Amino acid sequence: MKIEFSPTRPAGLRLIAHIVDKGKHPDGLERTLAEGASEARFEGRAGQLFDSFVERDGSVVRIALAGAGERSSDKRQQGLERAGAALAAKFMSAGVETIGLDASGLSAEELVSVLLGLRLRSWRWDVHRTTMKEDQKVHLKTVTVFNAAEGGTSAWENGAALAAGIEFTRELVSEPANVIYPESFVARVRERFEGMGAEITVLDEAAMHELGMGSLLGVGQGSRRESRLLAIRWNGGTPGDAPTAFVGKGVTFDTGGISIKAGPGMEDMKWDMGGGGAVAGAMLALVGRKAKANIVGVIGLVENMPDGDAIRPGDILTSMSGKTIEVLNTDAEGRLVLADALHWVQVTHKPARIVDFATLTGAMIVALGNEHAGLFSNDNTLAGQLTKAGEESGDALWRFPLSAAYDRLIDSPIADMKNIGGKGAGSITAAQFLQRFIMDKTPWAHCDIAGMVWADKPGQTWGKGATGYGVRLMDRFIADTVE
Repeated sequence: MKIEFSPTRPAGLRLIAHIVDKGKHPDGLERTLAEGASEARFEGRAGQLFDSFVERDGSVVRIALAGAGERSSDKRQQGLERAGAALAAKFMSAGVETIGLDASGLSAEELVSVLLGLRLRSWRWDVHRTTMKEDQKVHLKTVTVFNAAEGGTSAWENGAALAAGIEFTRELVSEPANVIYPESFVARVRERFEGMGAEITVLDEAAMHELGMGSLLGVGQGSRRESRLLAIRWNGGTPGDAPTAFVGKGVTFDTGGISIKAGPGMEDMKWDMGGGGAVAGAMLALVGRKAKANIVGVIGLVENMPDGDAIRPGDILTSMSGKTIEVLNTDAEGRLVLADALHWVQVTHKPARIVDFATLTGAMIVALGNEHAGLFSNDNTLAGQLTKAGEESGDALWRFPLSAAYDRLIDSPIADMKNIGGKGAGSITAAQFLQRFIMDKTPWAHCDIAGMVWADKPGQTWGKGATGYGVRLMDRFIADTVE
């Protein structure tokens, strides 16, 4: 979607939208419009929408009122985003190509929230749909903003970069596994970052074998698709300062391997690379807005398949760190991928802090549903910063414990550790496993986002499908703690 700005209201607009605070209609509304909204019980609640037709200057014009909720609410940003999203949901397939947005009364920051909600909710991945009826297609192409506050245009430049990052994550997560696999994931990232100034590093299987990444490579050895390790480095901060590292699980399809999953629902496992997709999207947003920070995003990319070369339950893998892992369940593969990715980023980039993102455990969905991602950390300050960033961005987190009592559950009688614990605390033992690969007490946090990357029904700023979760969290975290 194109967002353009005009100093005055352009002639010829057929649809004009106003953002309305709860209990307060815009000044100058026609009587028929104001009374119609009242009769329809439009109050300006966040996400509420009313539209009607009026005659202005000899032409019939459609007016839409989008509710942003209470102006004094601590959820003001979310309310404004919901107002924009309501406009997109209503008009994206209604035959309307342009919305004129009257930004009167909105600050530059408030306008960005409205536009972000509008753009994100209008995003849809239709590239593989060839028989759609005309009234099903997305027609909305442009939002023309007029009466914007000073600084609105420049403020939106950062908002547009964030939107592009979220959309890129959604794109990667939405694509099927025959389109996005390790090599094609890398190719799409290279294409999207071309000319932006980021450093791209890719390790193929030969390079990873030489480094001893037996844990990551073990997961992918049953697939004909070769595994990759991808790193995106942005040096926007003080030269020489240690970077912040984001690490993502990029299992582009997960059958479970020899410990194969049940057939029903297995198609959902195309989004088991949601953590890697989030890291790629966050890096695109941060590079796009030229963040004043040193950041590296690392993604371990594999496909977990069950052919004759696949690892078996009972096999022992040797990780890059030298630690050995008894594999009791080949469907607990994400932690095997992250083990080598975490060790590599510490050895290669020596980060000041590490945050990993992974659709790691079904147990996290049992615990938190689709409302929060799980947060685990060895550092209270880092955990607090991430929780705050989650509250501010809308990518909510809920912290879980780590302790030696849980750590003992993954001790192996014949190797340094096993890749699963017992029946209980599955998300915690997975995090305990990852913690064993953190060196020198580096501040580290693990975000289990299994319940957040995909939605079976539309949400506040997304339709059914990929949500783009994690991008806003990382962007806000960098803005608050590094910049």
